Amino acid sequence: MKSFRRVLYLASKRRLSMLGIVVTSLIIAAMWGGNISVLYPMTEVVFEGDDLATYVHDRIESAGQELQDIDAGLAEDGVIEAKRAQLEFRYQAVAYSLSWLKWVEPIIVNYAPPGPFNTLLLVVGFLLACTAIKLVALVINMMLVQYIAEGTVMELREKFFRKALSLDLDHFGENGSANLTSRLTNDVAHVGMGLSTLIGRLIREPLKMIVCVGGAFMVCPRLLLLVMVVTPVVALVTQKLSRAIRRASRRVMEEMSGLYGMLNDAFNGIRVVKSFNTQSRERARFRSHVDAYFRRSMKVAFYNTLARGTSEMLGLITVGLAILAGGYLAINQETHLLGLRMSNQPLDDSQVLLFFAFLIGASDPARKLTDVWSALQRGIVASTRIYEIVDAPVRVTEPASPIKPPRPHNDVRIENVHFQYPSGPMVLQGIDLTIPHGETIALVGPNGCGKSTLLNMLCRFDDPNEGRVCLDDCPIDQMATRDLRRRIALVSQRTVLFDDTIENNIRYGSPSADSHDVVRAAKLAFADDFILRKTPQGYQTMLGTGGVRLSGGQMQRIALARAFLRDPDILILDEATSQIDIESELLIHRALETFLKGRTGIMVTHRASTLALADRVAVLDQGHVAAVGNHEQLIRENSFYRNLYGSEIADAA
Repeated sequence: MKSFRRVLYLASKRRLSMLGIVVTSLIIAAMWGGNISVLYPMTEVVFEGDDLATYVHDRIESAGQELQDIDAGLAEDGVIEAKRAQLEFRYQAVAYSLSWLKWVEPIIVNYAPPGPFNTLLLVVGFLLACTAIKLVALVINMMLVQYIAEGTVMELREKFFRKALSLDLDHFGENGSANLTSRLTNDVAHVGMGLSTLIGRLIREPLKMIVCVGGAFMVCPRLLLLVMVVTPVVALVTQKLSRAIRRASRRVMEEMSGLYGMLNDAFNGIRVVKSFNTQSRERARFRSHVDAYFRRSMKVAFYNTLARGTSEMLGLITVGLAILAGGYLAINQETHLLGLRMSNQPLDDSQVLLFFAFLIGASDPARKLTDVWSALQRGIVASTRIYEIVDAPVRVTEPASPIKPPRPHNDVRIENVHFQYPSGPMVLQGIDLTIPHGETIALVGPNGCGKSTLLNMLCRFDDPNEGRVCLDDCPIDQMATRDLRRRIALVSQRTVLFDDTIENNIRYGSPSADSHDVVRAAKLAFADDFILRKTPQGYQTMLGTGGVRLSGGQMQRIALARAFLRDPDILILDEATSQIDIESELLIHRALETFLKGRTGIMVTHRASTLALADRVAVLDQGHVAAVGNHEQLIRENSFYRNLYGSEIADAA
């Protein structure tokens, strides 16, 4: 519930809309009660063959006569104290009623239509007017509710997405983008439904119920208290069911996250699925997830139905008790029930019917409140899952007073760096390495030795558990991350392109660059030729999701052009040429030879041909720097390097 209160805080910022909801809800409740109250003049006045003026005149006379009778009773000798107190209370009530009737009599005489049928027309007109006002207020109310709910959901999605972009990289490995997508779409939608239900119906329906219960209280307060004995049972059942709904709703949302993950795997790996003819297996996986989601959804539906049915049954029991009790009092003209006084005077038929009508009028909003409660439970669970991500701790934080070292730097220093992922082994164990500005260094080593993790330290995707990474004498964790990453360009093994034009993909990360800058970067990366000759609209060609219209080499050259356009001090290549054709690799090598002059280059590679670009090579093994040197030195001194690269480089030469 704490998380949902935070959602309510976001909604409460729209104060004028909230005020409008409250005002229109009050109007709707008043008109709801007004529609029910017309039952009394219809049965008490019209169906008795009177009009309003005659009815008020008769009530004034009967009230005056009753006051005289009470005065006579009070004047009698030997009246017991309890009887006297009762008569005095009754006298005050009748006197108040008489004063109100005398005040309203001139208005009714001057403006109310004469005759029973004309009075009926007035009652029906009043009913239609109340309904029209109620409907107009309802439309305004629902639009305001939707405005607040959609606005809050939009703000919540932005908050969630902003936090998701700042999460540590290993968080994506643990939870997966499908889980985040599910929370951002499905869970936030549940929060929106819960919020719209809460600020709409939870204001509107209780007010309608209060008006009806208040009307029933005015007719016969003690009888109302008697028939409300089932209220504690309703509260107990609602509490039990709400817990069950929350548990079941959480499982449904978790199952939806699993379904998103399965779809993500199948669609991203569609080439593998087709080539291995595993469509039937993927259909079976999908069916398994859908069946699990269906079962859990049916469980939630069962609890919702049970809550609604129980509420409706208890409401019917309340109305049934009222009919039995009120009917007994009216038929037998009694004032006591089970030895308890229900009223000072026997209830007439019109009062009993009005009492029943108010209780029935209260049962409709009570039934709707059951739906409100169910939607609210789902919203509470969904908000908890959303704020689990929004409140997730992030290891990489901004410094309070960031330092801005000069650009370009003199060297990159990695000093005694140790790092261990939260749920994994120690990856880096005392890495020491200095990279002067203008040098290109290659990092080689077996899989799992910490090469990519070291690059993550340089980009500050994570911070070392021990030791530090510095630009000159400034630890990079004392720099603003925006400033640090503005000096770095990263080209990874898995090329990431967006569903946008080629020009915008190259400009990504350099929004101030113009079209001429984009073309220059593309030419430098040897991408301009294929962009103009082999794409339908040149730089304005839409690439589609993941750049599916390009070959691997073309995609990598666009990624390289993106990095060149950024004009970085440090260029990081993480297996950037490992999965492309030889022609593209040669072109990329030519581009890098030109671009890396006067810049720091850091490469992770398993291809011997790429090592020719490096001034030095650092061999990593089991989280340590095993050796650093040029090719000839490492061939002599390092067995791993000799076994892996010696023959390849000789062949390449």
